[in-house]
Amino acid sequence: MNKRTDIAVIGGGASGLAAAIGAKTANPSAEVLIVEKLAKTGRKILVTGSGRCNLGNGEPAPRFYHGSVRNAAEIIAAGSGSAEFFASLGVLTCADSQGRLYPVSNSGASVLGALRLKNAELGTEELCGFGVTDFRREKNGYTLISESGEVSCRRMIIAAGGYAAPSLGTDGGMLRLLKNHGYKSAKICPGIAPLRVAPESVKGLKGVRVKGKISAVTEGRILREEYGEIQFTENSLSGICVFNLAGLFSQYEGRLSLVADLLPDMTHHEVEDYLFSVRRLRKGSTADELLTGAFVRNLAVYLVKTTLDRQMTDKIPDITDREIKRLAQRIKGLEFRVTGCSSWQNAQVTFGGIHGSCVDENLRSVRDSGIYFAGEILDIAGDCGGFNLEWAWASGLWAGKKCAESLM
Repeated sequence: MNKRTDIAVIGGGASGLAAAIGAKTANPSAEVLIVEKLAKTGRKILVTGSGRCNLGNGEPAPRFYHGSVRNAAEIIAAGSGSAEFFASLGVLTCADSQGRLYPVSNSGASVLGALRLKNAELGTEELCGFGVTDFRREKNGYTLISESGEVSCRRMIIAAGGYAAPSLGTDGGMLRLLKNHGYKSAKICPGIAPLRVAPESVKGLKGVRVKGKISAVTEGRILREEYGEIQFTENSLSGICVFNLAGLFSQYEGRLSLVADLLPDMTHHEVEDYLFSVRRLRKGSTADELLTGAFVRNLAVYLVKTTLDRQMTDKIPDITDREIKRLAQRIKGLEFRVTGCSSWQNAQVTFGGIHGSCVDENLRSVRDSGIYFAGEILDIAGDCGGFNLEWAWASGLWAGKKCAESLM
């Protein structure tokens, strides 16, 4: 099987579908072909946000993005935003209190369907089951090589994603291929993912959820703080607030700790006063009941057992002032050493990717003027909350437009 086209978009995910729309809108006469290794395009869109598809965020400020692509904020700001983009495709959206955008239908199928319909209307073609294994430079463009044949093109837009969720097609194959072609990659690690800790440090906490403040700390220095629900598993800390710290693991591997403030709305002194008052109020109770008025039982017992050298059957009035102060300190600063990041299967995004120094302001390769990039394959990642899909649409439309204009 051999095909020819003007623009080949490698990857039929969010950024690839947007890139095709951007290219055909900017240059309707250009032939655009999406090549996708899976049997259908957009599979990952269908599972985003547990199927609801958190398709963007109404306030995509630069502070929510991390990476080496210098003009990422400008590219996002230059677009109309996810809500307006999808309104132009006939999709109704709504935002929650944190600015997270969802389709009113609460279904990723509405989002994917609209993207496919628009591409069909514009005349974009799809070639599925075509996994690119290599590419080569030709006199007038490029040849994409796969086990099933070749595609010749004048330009290509690489929107093949990173490593996150390999079962949905993003297994890092294109990043490895690009590195073989001499492209520089920033250090890669799972992002928006749980962080692993020593299993013995969270023994008894599996299934516990608590609202608090979580800080990423290295050598006594706070790198970043997040508020939200902290979730515990048998060997990790999870929850959106932890997900947003996961990208720090690659930079501080072996030197990163998570410190949880379990009562962030109270000062250290107020926590001490509370514990002293409980000691007075629960004179006939045992140590395992000291914190049950503040936390679920599993967490309450864990804190007392791992902080005080006491039996849980000891009486609360026997707990000393020094022990009360030590317990208050632990509630305000429960520390876990990070031993690793979650697997790619549990990650929502890739931190790292093709380094920003490899592309210009148009997301065009500085090594080869006929290659453009979009989406997660680049070294730019957002926090949890729709920011990564916001980048996918914006960068796809941007790269598609610039690529198509280069043919005019």
